[in-house]
Amino acid sequence: MGAMDKPVRLGVNLDHVATVREARGTPYPDLREAIRIVEEAGADGITLHLREDRRHICDADMAAARELIRTTLNMEMAAVEEIIAIAEKLKPDFCCIVPEKREELTTEGGLDLQRGGEALASACARLTAAGIKVSLFIEPDKDTLARARDLGAPLVELHTGVYADADGAACERELERLHAAAEHAHALGLVVNAGHGLRRDNVRAIADLPHMCELNIGHSIVADALFMGLGDAVREMRKAMGL
Repeated sequence: MGAMDKPVRLGVNLDHVATVREARGTPYPDLREAIRIVEEAGADGITLHLREDRRHICDADMAAARELIRTTLNMEMAAVEEIIAIAEKLKPDFCCIVPEKREELTTEGGLDLQRGGEALASACARLTAAGIKVSLFIEPDKDTLARARDLGAPLVELHTGVYADADGAACERELERLHAAAEHAHALGLVVNAGHGLRRDNVRAIADLPHMCELNIGHSIVADALFMGLGDAVREMRKAMGL
């Protein structure tokens, strides 16, 4: 568990339920039913990424989710005017700003806080003014963490993709970097979340990092659901986290 043995929250990303739906243009699988199942199975929140290209989650999904969700709604998004305006109207509990490229299969790394600083600061200010808690998806290093704080984000989500793809000594080095980043973020007064590439076989070390508040996990849970069902996939992930 994280600092002071406070249970780490599990945010379940349901983008790929919509990916399956969009593959055939059918009304199923029903995202609303997926939300109900994962909340009943113990998810602490739901994450949905409204991409500019609407490749999976669409505007109607976000509106339905805002009405249905009983836990918390975390909206992943790029810091672009169209999506910021949607978030201001929708008022999710959280917005996690991520880098977004049309050609990528999934988010490939943390935000460039130097090059995009002015736009990110504006987005943070607007979303905060709308009563939304803002997180920046970043690489786990001290300079980037300090910049995130200066841009006005009260939360950060540490990118765990490098850790998830590594093994042996490289994995241990990346885990040490994440540990140091979590400690430094806490010292800066930031709330610490993490995500990307986490699976049942690698999640516990991240859940045990100091000051960890929430892990956002999607692809591996939806993949596990193919074999064990969505509810059991959430329950097994919670067990793997030590919850």
